[in-house]
Amino acid sequence: MYLPQEIIRKKRDGGILSADEIRFFVGGITSGATTEGQIAALAMAVFFNDMTMDERVAFTLAMRDSGDVLEWKSLNLPGPVMDKHSTGGVGDVVSLLLGPMIAACGGFVPMISGRGLGHTGGTLDKFDSIPGYCTVPDNELFRKVVKDVGVAIIGQTASLAPSDKKFYSIRDVTATVESVAMITGSILSKKLSAGLDVLAMDVKAGSGAFMPTYEKSVELAESIVQVGNGAGMLTSALLTDMNESLAPAAGNAVEVRCAIDYLTGKARPARLHEVTMALCAEMLVLGKLAANESEARAKLQASLDSGAAAERFARMVTALGGPADLLENMDRHLEQAPVIVEVPALQSGYAAATNCRGLGLAVVSLGGGRRRPQDAIDFAVGLTNLAELGQKIDAGQPLAIVHARSEEAAKQAVAEVQAAYTIADTAPAANPIVYRTIRP
Repeated sequence: MYLPQEIIRKKRDGGILSADEIRFFVGGITSGATTEGQIAALAMAVFFNDMTMDERVAFTLAMRDSGDVLEWKSLNLPGPVMDKHSTGGVGDVVSLLLGPMIAACGGFVPMISGRGLGHTGGTLDKFDSIPGYCTVPDNELFRKVVKDVGVAIIGQTASLAPSDKKFYSIRDVTATVESVAMITGSILSKKLSAGLDVLAMDVKAGSGAFMPTYEKSVELAESIVQVGNGAGMLTSALLTDMNESLAPAAGNAVEVRCAIDYLTGKARPARLHEVTMALCAEMLVLGKLAANESEARAKLQASLDSGAAAERFARMVTALGGPADLLENMDRHLEQAPVIVEVPALQSGYAAATNCRGLGLAVVSLGGGRRRPQDAIDFAVGLTNLAELGQKIDAGQPLAIVHARSEEAAKQAVAEVQAAYTIADTAPAANPIVYRTIRP
């Protein structure tokens, strides 16, 4: 029998907690045996004294085991169960492409996604913009869609890693969110509770990234790879660029349109394509669905060219209650904003930099994101045709197109987008799209 305060004291004094101590403490988070004050005190002790990799693995597994853990063995699926997770960004529509592409290549993707908060968009909000699509199906339907279609993208259920939910809300109000050890546990406990064999992690770096510096992004990626593999899940991480919006669109319905255009071959923006292919290829190799990266890329390209990936997306949407003709009739089903205006560049030159976080916040102020978790979202609003870094721009030429609910909101967004772009006399050096890959 342990005392919570003795565990806190040990960590406060720089000690290393045993797996049993960690299990006991995390068990108390769910049962209510540990008080909020004690949870906050441990979070602060970990924030200052960190956790070893062994402690991180034990912490992650204890949070995974605080609720249900999904099991896929009994379905006798003919391929590995896999997923990817992104630390979040702007115009990051990858999940909508990756799930169907992996399914078309023989993987099974039970993707449990989150909502957007702050300047980052949430995959779940994008799906909520599809009328009828159910982001919270019961477990039976979820399993059926994963088995039959190969991919189901849904929202987090309360029964998965419940201790993380409580722990995160306390970290949020006690200035202890930025600990790499606790971020690792938070992300991986949820992914492990989904019963995955393989996880590809997309860790963003740049002005729109969650981590404040490139070094911190690397530290998080390395922690996730070590802890994920230490907890028995094949895990790799890619560090990808978030110095500009990943897709040329940011918002909810506008990103769904972008995803459908990509899957049907109407438009495949280069940066979005490269990040999606790199993450998918990493998953296929880890899951032994391809022998190496070039074979994986060939299979993925074939899934796009043949229409197989688009077909999986359409089947998933229909199976979860969405319209059967979404791919053919986007305009009929996806809401469109009443006010559509161009954002004129204030000077001539090259798009040299963007404050990517600023672009995300422009979407939030249009009503396309949340300031508080309980806020409602306007699915129609957002930005499209975002100018890419390095693009030559003449004064008055559009940097983007704003989709707004009112003239007033549009005017504000125009000013915010203008402020987010730096126009210079010379073209910037190109940022790499994938900075590096960290493998087990």
